[in-house]
Amino acid sequence: HGHQVGDEVLKKLGQLLGQGVRATDIACRFGGEEFLVLLPNMSGDIAFERAEQWRQAFAGTPTELGPLQVTATLSIGIATFPVHGMEPQELIHHADQAMYQAKALGRNRVVAY
Repeated sequence: HGHQVGDEVLKKLGQLLGQGVRATDIACRFGGEEFLVLLPNMSGDIAFERAEQWRQAFAGTPTELGPLQVTATLSIGIATFPVHGMEPQELIHHADQAMYQAKALGRNRVVAY
């Protein structure tokens, strides 16, 4: 659908994440079409629930650009400190692996490492 539509989808996701984080959380674009959300002092179960809420909200609202409506989905991977790693790069790597597993399982889902 082109760069303009892609940009609008990324903006929509950024707004959704920005509205759904606590003051202590950090949400940022990590590269390309990937975002990273740090949820300090949150259990893996609660983080999974939060990610599932984001996934459902994002899939449930199409992005509009003029007469064009685009529906996009999220594939989310979760890694939890200290269970899945002690170092930031290790946690990012494990979350990335979980995200690729979510994509391999059919996309539009949340997978914990």
